Amino acid sequence: MSETPDLNLLTVFEAVFRHASVTRAAAHVGLTQSALSSALGRLRRQFDDPLFVNTRSGMLPTPRALELAPPLMEALTMVRNAMISGGSFDPHSSTRSLRVCMSDVGEMVLLPGLMRHLQTRSPAMRLETAQLASAELAVRLETSDIDLAIGYLPQLPEKIRRARLFQEHYVCMTRRDHPAGRRAAITEAEYLAARHILIASMGSGHQVLEHTLAERGMHDRVALRVPHFVVVPLIVAGTDLIVSLPSRAAEAASHLVKVKVHPQPIPIPSFDVMIYWHERVDNDPANQWLRGAVQQLFGEAEPARKRLAA
Repeated sequence: MSETPDLNLLTVFEAVFRHASVTRAAAHVGLTQSALSSALGRLRRQFDDPLFVNTRSGMLPTPRALELAPPLMEALTMVRNAMISGGSFDPHSSTRSLRVCMSDVGEMVLLPGLMRHLQTRSPAMRLETAQLASAELAVRLETSDIDLAIGYLPQLPEKIRRARLFQEHYVCMTRRDHPAGRRAAITEAEYLAARHILIASMGSGHQVLEHTLAERGMHDRVALRVPHFVVVPLIVAGTDLIVSLPSRAAEAASHLVKVKVHPQPIPIPSFDVMIYWHERVDNDPANQWLRGAVQQLFGEAEPARKRLAA
């Protein structure tokens, strides 16, 4: 480092690392773009490294920046915790902004209920959701760029702390007047003969569904593969395609479009939906409160009707 360290620049590093954009980072820290660019230049001189490189995907961190991120973010977290440790956390007045990683299936099932809860219990708190691969998520949790993650993420390393919310299972979904399952539940033969939609990025742990279909020799029966869930109910409602998906997502979709939910005719393992966080934020009052709210709203002990209404 060629200059005396300026600790005020840590927030600039954090903002660019988090937002991958000078424009968004400047807005986040309350600087003009030119002022943030100047601060970024000072950071680069201090660490004798470009730190962030402008690409089509935004300002991406260099290997040196990835190396620096955990200790720098930890320093910021320690300072922030020290500043708030002297007083009690009041969710009703807190203006904290927290980032939560979840799939769009998770957003559909969990966010409506969670935001209703925040509206009455913590109206000034802000949430931002993100969708990340497990490998990147682990780093983002470690650097406190992501505060919480919710989903089925078995690939996350054991050092990431977790708590079980509920067990989920698969069902299948068709249009209401689909020729299969008119008189009773869809049979295995009807299911195997149909053409299917596969949601490829429902979460890295959901590869078990694709493997199950592959074991049944159904590669040629996948008519559509999509990276997100949001468009699937609309497609199912207007075609003969079938989709297999978690039961809570299917239940939520059935209230929005004309689809029918059926028991899954072939055995697919159930899975646990978990909440994940890094030990660094164990004692962060806002993080603790949000974890508690999620567990209160969606924990297994809650009535099923209440969970589905979310």
